[in-house]
Amino acid sequence: MDEVVQYWIITAEHDRATMDVLFNNGRYSDSLFFGHIILEKILKSLVVKNIKEHAPHNLIQLHALSGISLEKSETDFLGEMNDFNIRARYPERKLELYKMATKVFTEAYMSKINNLYQKLWQKAKL
Repeated sequence: MDEVVQYWIITAEHDRATMDVLFNNGRYSDSLFFGHIILEKILKSLVVKNIKEHAPHNLIQLHALSGISLEKSETDFLGEMNDFNIRARYPERKLELYKMATKVFTEAYMSKINNLYQKLWQKAKL
C-alpha cells in the first residue's frame, strides 16, 4: 500500500503543475477540474494510508475515510469542488462551467485549492 500512497502523492504533484499551466493559459474551467483532481488524489493518499484500502472518488467520502480533521469551511469547500468534477465531465454542464469560470472567479478558487492542497500534502508526507 505504500506504493499506492506514493503514486497518489506523485501524480497529485504532477497534476498540480498542469492545473497551474491551464490557469496561466486562460483555461479556467479546465484548471478548476484539475483542482478537483489534485484534491482527490492527495485525499486518496491519506485514505489509503489510513485504511489500507483503495479509495472512492467523492471528496467528502475521501475526507471521512482519511482520518484527518478539517475545519467546516474546508469540508464545505470539498463539496463545492465535487461540483467542478461533475460540471467538467458532463456535456450538458460543461458549457455552464465554461461561462462561470472567469479569471476572477477561478483565482478565488485557485487560492483555496492551493491552501487546502498544501495542508493535505503536509499530512500525506508525514
